[in-house]
Parts: sequence; C-alpha cells; structure tokens
Amino acid sequence: MWGPSIFALLALFIAGTNSDCGRNLLPDLSYKLSGTNLAFPCEATKNIYLQTGRYVPKHVIGTRIQLFKDDAIVALPRLKHGVPFTLAKFSLKGRGCHATLEPFPCWSIQEEGNCNALQNVIDICLDPMEILWILDLGICNTLEQPVRRCPPKIVGVNANNGLVLKVVDLTPFMTPQSRFQYMIVDYAPDGRAFVYASDAGTGGILVYDVIAGKGYRVVLPAAVSAGGCKDVLYIALARKTCGNVLYFTYLSSPRLFSIKVSYLQKGQTNGAIVDVGAKPPGTKIVLLGTDNGAALFFRYKGESDIYIWNSDTAFKPENFLLVQKGGDCKLATQVVPGYKRLMWAIESNFHDYISNTVGCLGASMAVHPLIKTCD
Repeated sequence: MWGPSIFALLALFIAGTNSDCGRNLLPDLSYKLSGTNLAFPCEATKNIYLQTGRYVPKHVIGTRIQLFKDDAIVALPRLKHGVPFTLAKFSLKGRGCHATLEPFPCWSIQEEGNCNALQNVIDICLDPMEILWILDLGICNTLEQPVRRCPPKIVGVNANNGLVLKVVDLTPFMTPQSRFQYMIVDYAPDGRAFVYASDAGTGGILVYDVIAGKGYRVVLPAAVSAGGCKDVLYIALARKTCGNVLYFTYLSSPRLFSIKVSYLQKGQTNGAIVDVGAKPPGTKIVLLGTDNGAALFFRYKGESDIYIWNSDTAFKPENFLLVQKGGDCKLATQVVPGYKRLMWAIESNFHDYISNTVGCLGASMAVHPLIKTCD
C-alpha cells in the first residue's frame, strides 16, 4: 500500500555537518508559518475573534503535519486559549514563502465546545486510502487552565472532500491516568485498518480495529518506563518486508523497544516486546517519524540536529546518520515523506512557546524538505 522506501535515500543527500550549514537547496519549497497569517471567512469574523479573545495570534503553533497531494495539513493544538481552529492546511504549489493557514476541512468542524467538532488536535496520520486520521484530546488550554470540553476521540476524514467517515470515542479505553499523545494508522494484510495510540499516563498502547469497531489497551511491561518517568510515549511504525514493527519509547527511558504489529493486531503481546537497545548514555531521544519504510528519524532532546537510523541495523550510535544540521532557534516536531517524493520537517521554537518567551509575533514555524548543504 505504501510506496517503496526511497525516501531515506533522498534524505541522505545531505552534504556536510559543519555548524555553518544552513543554506537550503530548495528555497522555493520552504514555508514560514505564523499565527498572524490565518484565513478567516471575512474581516468582521476575524475582528470578533480578536475582540473576544478567541483569536490570540501568539498562541497558535503547528506541531504535526501530513502531506496530501499539493497541500500540507497541520495540527494546531489548543495548548493555550485563542486558537480559532485546531486543524489547518496550506498549499505547497506556490513558491516558498509565508503560507496562509486555513481551517481544514472547514470552519464548522472547528467550534470549541461542540463535541461534534474538533477540540484539540494533537496528532494526525494520513493513510494510503486517503483518509486523514485525527487524534482529538478533547481538553483545551492544556498549558494554561485545562478545560475538558469533550471526551477524547479519533476522527477519520476523507482527505479529498473533508467528509467525516468515522468517529471513535476513546472513553471506553481510558483510565483516570490516561494521557493519549501520538497515533499511527496501519493496515493488516487482509485490508483491515488498525489505529495505534500511545497512552503515556497508563503506560499502554491503544489498538483499535476500525472495521470491527473494537479495541483494547495493551499494557506495556514495567521495563518500558524503568529508569525514567511516564512523560512522553513516542511511537513510530517501520514497514518491513518481514512484517511491520512498532517502535516505542518514553522520552526519559534509557532504552528503545519494539513489537511486531501482527502481535498487536491479535492481542498476543506476552513475550512479544523486544528490547531494541540502549540510547547513548545521558541522552533523551525524540522520535520524529519514518520514511514509510525501515528508516526512523529522531533528534536528541533540546538539540536541533536530525538523525536517521535504519532499523534493520543495530541500534547503536555508529548507525545514526546526521541528515540535517539544525540551527539554534527551531526544533523539529515531525518528519514525514510526501510532496515531490522528499522528506519534510515541521519545526518551531516550541521551547520558547512553552516558556511564554515568544514575543508579540508568536511562535516561529517552518516547513521544509530535509535537504541542506554548506555554502
């Protein structure tokens, strides 16, 4: 269903690791995003949102991205008040510039407080059937005074026409400790769609069979969170000829783990979890995505350099290849394959956003291919 793993090869067209490496080979494909550049139905609506506090430009930040045809679809989580829409898109057809974010799929599905609408989109995943899967936390203003608007849910939307195809209420799979964070969609050999969502609070992974309309929560062994705390539970799906494998790790955990999805889909997880290996001593790894093949992208916490690891090799530093030398201002939050058969990154000064030091212009965001070189 997914194409061959050519993206990792493209990502390796990176020359040099010098700190001066900053010139993008594809300036026409580099897009700057800003909370000040949002599309409203009309100027009057924008003014009303501004006057009532429903639109605070500096509170808008993009964290997750999926590429569909000539568009980039971006999650704008409602981490703070004043985010008018929580899912947006912009066109990639224009020359790289300041892109205008418009609500996706439409304005009516963005209404805060309406449980038939999207409340706080924290992750998105586009499957090969052109369905965009959306993880909606249901709780808004999570970095301020959290407001529980609606139950958490997963929503499937036709990426072509914006029609809602599926809504999964996650309430039956929750405990008081639940904190859903990331989501991946996969297809079994028989064509069944499965959703995997990380629940950092309980130390588990939700497995949901879309066709059967049934799901269950896989409780991960204590070793997964040993040596750290249950902070951020990252997941990444490597697609391999011998069967797809889900990699997962807590940010604070010193080790990376995996499980074949065939075990997840059957609910047979006893003894199936593999300890892939130890992270470099003293480091914390942020999983960023895959090339739709066996390659995983990651960075170290607080550092902007992006690395690639071929999961068919040992999880050791000598197999970690630098594919982008980062700057001082922005950190990548996701890497995805797509438009023009390139690997793309979404970056922002998320660390400044969290600490409320972004200034009046708000967060600095960028979307661009992973191809850079030295002057």
